[in-house]
Amino acid sequence: MKSTIWKLAIVCILMSVFSCKQGDGKLYLETSYVSLAIDSTGYIRSIKSKVDGQEYLSSKKSSPLLALYVGNDNPIYPSSACLSEGIVVLSYPNGSVATVGVKEKGEYIMFRLLSLENRGEVDNVVWGPYNTTIREYIGDMLGVVSNEDYTIGLFAGNDNTITGVPTDGDWNQMYYYVHTTDPMKYPLPDSLSEGQKFRIGGDGRNDVAFTDKAEEHFYMCAGNGAGYDPEYGSYIVMHSRDRRKPQTIFFTLIPGFDNINVPKHHEVETIDVDLLDSSVAFFACPRKKTLDLIESIVKNEGLPYITQYGKWVRDPEAGRTDLAWWGAHDSLISYASQLGVHAVQDEGIGEYYANPADRWAGKKISYSGKKIPIAEFTAMANKKGLAYGLHTLCEFLQPHCSDVSPVPNDSLCLVLRTQITQDILETQTNIYVADTSWLNERGTWHCNTLNVLKLGKEILTYDGVTTTIPYTLTGVKRGAYNTTPQPHKAGEMLGKLQMNCYNGFVPDMNLQDDYADYYARLLTDGGMNYVDFDGQESFMYQGHGYYSAKRFYHRLFDKYREYGGKELRVMGSGVMYGNWLYMANCNVGGGNNMFNPVTNEWGIQGKDVRNVNINNFLAPSFGIQNFNPEWSVQVIENLQSKAIAWDATYMLGLSEKTVEQCKDKYEIFKAFRTWEDARKANIFPQELKEEMQIKENLYHLERIDDHSWMLYSVTSSGERINPRKLVAR
Repeated sequence: MKSTIWKLAIVCILMSVFSCKQGDGKLYLETSYVSLAIDSTGYIRSIKSKVDGQEYLSSKKSSPLLALYVGNDNPIYPSSACLSEGIVVLSYPNGSVATVGVKEKGEYIMFRLLSLENRGEVDNVVWGPYNTTIREYIGDMLGVVSNEDYTIGLFAGNDNTITGVPTDGDWNQMYYYVHTTDPMKYPLPDSLSEGQKFRIGGDGRNDVAFTDKAEEHFYMCAGNGAGYDPEYGSYIVMHSRDRRKPQTIFFTLIPGFDNINVPKHHEVETIDVDLLDSSVAFFACPRKKTLDLIESIVKNEGLPYITQYGKWVRDPEAGRTDLAWWGAHDSLISYASQLGVHAVQDEGIGEYYANPADRWAGKKISYSGKKIPIAEFTAMANKKGLAYGLHTLCEFLQPHCSDVSPVPNDSLCLVLRTQITQDILETQTNIYVADTSWLNERGTWHCNTLNVLKLGKEILTYDGVTTTIPYTLTGVKRGAYNTTPQPHKAGEMLGKLQMNCYNGFVPDMNLQDDYADYYARLLTDGGMNYVDFDGQESFMYQGHGYYSAKRFYHRLFDKYREYGGKELRVMGSGVMYGNWLYMANCNVGGGNNMFNPVTNEWGIQGKDVRNVNINNFLAPSFGIQNFNPEWSVQVIENLQSKAIAWDATYMLGLSEKTVEQCKDKYEIFKAFRTWEDARKANIFPQELKEEMQIKENLYHLERIDDHSWMLYSVTSSGERINPRKLVAR
């Protein structure tokens, strides 16, 4: 250790001799839009905008460049730093020494952990938190904060660098917090205070019940990469974990609900992923340039670059309306062509659960009075430019799955492991175990009704375990889930299975890799370039949080391309940090709970999703808007115009039955197509979109030719006034 310290001392002396851009004990780093200063103690001392000269670093709370964590709760902050162009060497009170590579990349600064010596008990490295004076828009999912003019953020350079400080499960917990973006214009009621937290609403079981606060000053927490602190402003933070080390967590996704989603202990599976090479891009820029800058980071740093309709997936111009389809498919391709829509999710054939032994799950398409294979229908749809996809439950491995029954896969996710202490025959129910290992906790964190164990190639259920030696399982039932009761030897591992909310199971990280391959092959073999991943909380079950989601999506897209796929459009139950780079949209919920096209009003869930998405540079959503045969042409024009105004996506729910019940179907289809083509042509300037967002403003759009349209305002009496010519850009 002494030798290492002497070497570092010599390096630091040389660095100070050859260092540039420092003359006052600080290292100054610059991008096109910001100047960043780091001092000799390893703390950031300035985040100064080159746009308006404003200092954005909070003086009320310190901001370490890189902190070390023992476990999730014991931070170790730097005590000194040797600074030089290209290298920062940080020393810590515990004897650890971190070498951080620094590169100025024009519009951003790249920090990379090159080495960590004398690491001792360090489990995590944390970039920040970097504390700012910005207090308006908190991009907690992505790790960005913004005011009306300026954005400051972090963006991860590899999969194991994720948002937030270390937490049990490496995942945020959902809640409401109180915040107003402009206290003068929108003051809070006396009964509330800035930053106050509330449990999310409803019963915690169904999607639309998670939201229950309609007031605009209630914001939904969607991540932990940034946070609001009324005392000084906000912070941004990311971390990397040494996932090779054992950890026991106490976790549930949605706390605060009695009898469901109760926190439980979980011994997290170790995987061969270290914290070294953790990297973040620090950036600051005018708010309107944020997405362009992040796109540059993604391209320059070799991160997965996903496109939709030829544009980067996060480009608002890639946002389109999709279809949700029910019933027979005879008119589906024709309807989509008339509407100008290019992707459809099939709701009519039911939710899809993965099963390697029967990967199509018997699902076929109703077409021309018969049932045809999915691949046959997608071939017809693809010829017309229509992407077709299934509504899947992602990694929910239900009891019929061949990885569960009749022979369980050895890579099903476990929450604890112990051993049996005596040999047992296949008929015995008195089973003795080495310790109680939280076996008396009922179920797992997302299922409180079942206790399920895996012993070799057998699955068992049980009620509990005695608390005195010999520890004995109670209420044992052998050969559950159609597995075969077998004799077992003393010392054999007994594991408690993690369960999903539908009383099924989930893969561990290794088996999850196989399911990324599975879906990639399923989609390419089926000719599908669209998929809905519902149940994405399945990524949290393994205990590795956002890393798990990033790993799944990275592998899925790599394999999809390897198997011959091109553009894959992903919809799902929620855009989160782990899939922000990949998912096209998140058309969750539906109907008036999201948006009412008759009154042009946002519902409670729509308001929450809208605010979360805008703060995190995502498209808002109207969810699924099921076609109503009683709708007028003006309602469709409301739906389309307001979606364009907000850059929002949604799925139009259709079936042959509902469409054919509509007496104005041709006029409605024509109006829808006019707006859809205009959206693709990008004819609407931002100032017009802001005008169109006002709920009282109604519009009518007419096509002039292939490149120009005429937009009219519509009065309450239906009169069309104020014509404006708009042209493709």
